[in-house]
Amino acid sequence: MSSAEQRHAPMSRRGVLRAGAIAGLAASGAALGASAYGATPHDGGGRPEIRFDGARDALLGSAYAAAVQNLLDVNTVPYDPDTYNQTGLMTDPPGVFVRAGGGYEQPWTRDASVNAWNAASLLAPDAARNTLWAVCRRQDDGTLIVQQDNQWWDQIIWAVAAHHHYLVTGDRAFLRDAHEAAANTLRVNRDHHFNSQYGLFEGPAFMQDGIAGYPSPPADPQNSSSFVLDHPGTDKIMSLSTNCLYHAGYLALGAMADTLGDRAAAGRWRAAAAGLRTAINTRLWIEKEGIYGYFIHGSGQRAGRLEPYQEGNGLAFAVLCGVASAGRTRALLAATHHEPHGVVNVWPHFPEFDDAHPGRHNVTVWPMTLGMWGHAAARGGRPDLLGRTLTDLAGLYRQDGHFWELYNARTGVEDGGWQNGSQWSSEEDQTWSATGYLRLVHHGLFGIVHEPGGLRFTPGLPAGWGPVTLSGLSYRRATLDLRLSGSGRRLVSLTVDGRRTPFVPATLRGRHEVDIRVA
Repeated sequence: MSSAEQRHAPMSRRGVLRAGAIAGLAASGAALGASAYGATPHDGGGRPEIRFDGARDALLGSAYAAAVQNLLDVNTVPYDPDTYNQTGLMTDPPGVFVRAGGGYEQPWTRDASVNAWNAASLLAPDAARNTLWAVCRRQDDGTLIVQQDNQWWDQIIWAVAAHHHYLVTGDRAFLRDAHEAAANTLRVNRDHHFNSQYGLFEGPAFMQDGIAGYPSPPADPQNSSSFVLDHPGTDKIMSLSTNCLYHAGYLALGAMADTLGDRAAAGRWRAAAAGLRTAINTRLWIEKEGIYGYFIHGSGQRAGRLEPYQEGNGLAFAVLCGVASAGRTRALLAATHHEPHGVVNVWPHFPEFDDAHPGRHNVTVWPMTLGMWGHAAARGGRPDLLGRTLTDLAGLYRQDGHFWELYNARTGVEDGGWQNGSQWSSEEDQTWSATGYLRLVHHGLFGIVHEPGGLRFTPGLPAGWGPVTLSGLSYRRATLDLRLSGSGRRLVSLTVDGRRTPFVPATLRGRHEVDIRVA
């Protein structure tokens, strides 16, 4: 597949015991279905609605409604099975998948994975499953693998999204196939792109397929190609985001293997994850700055040198993928630079760019990145930073009622940034921009954590924001009405239909009220 950058044309334009809690729910009339592992995912007939207290609802609530519409109405579309159903695992009904956005009629591996991980597996599980299989193929021996294109470096995010999809839906049949595809994909990339000297995976950074995402070197100013791999040495760099995703991929495969009963394989995957985590923390952490660097050069005169730029996605993944310790999480969240309209892709400007000509993959705001970083802030115990990020992203949406692909970090205007001497386009109604906002709400604000047996909550409610209600949220065979109140990140109580519980069981059916209180 050609580079995603080649899809653009340059343009000049602007606490009770668990058993007691479950027994209490059953006694109250909550209908318990089959085991969570045997649950059949379904797409609910309604859609969730959110309400914030006071004037904040006009901004944050309207952005949520628009993000849901973007995912379910604008970008969930029919597909051609002859083109996309190469695995034979896509289903009709529903006969739809989630495309990358208004300017893109298909999913790519990273888009498909990010959108499923962000929100689609929860809000549209059948479409999400189709989307994940749309970017996979069968090998000559019939086994499954993620499609092998020329952007191999972040294929592993599919494994993370696939395991998350299982946790959301309980679809064990999907899990068996997903484990095969993820394992085959990881083994291929480890065979070809693992640097045993450094203990790290080689390759460009997550979503950084454009050369504007890199300083010189490895960017070659005399090379007119925008595609990163056309610039010598880019295939050998070892980046923060990509290696954090491999760590999460190893852990996802370990969890899949555990569920499928292969404890030996699970142990091997987890041991590999531990080794990679050590390498990342040893080689990419900058102690005096309290933050991780961007990438290590793997070839040329700068081989072994760490570039100290701040990579927004890499810093977020260090937290979300389980690489950063609690102490390092606190430090990096405090050290991350914010522009007027949010955390940028990479900070600061590379020498060839500036405020008037920001690099497309450099000092620009990608809402997808905001979704990841804000979730990391919530995970790291900073509801204030989560609130700031939610407000940043909602403010970008409010300007014209669309979720664009990327924005100018200073003005907040949709702007594709500069690359190879030209200003590029920013596509309208980008799906992962919308699902990034949904991620901030579902997983950041409400702190929804999907586990095989149900939902756990680790909310982060900024001061003065509560109460917040999220009604009509479909989860497996249940519909949940959530109410979040208080302020802070310490869970004081969780009740379902008035009964205290440590978690929301995956076996619930029907409609239920869930009350979450924090302090």
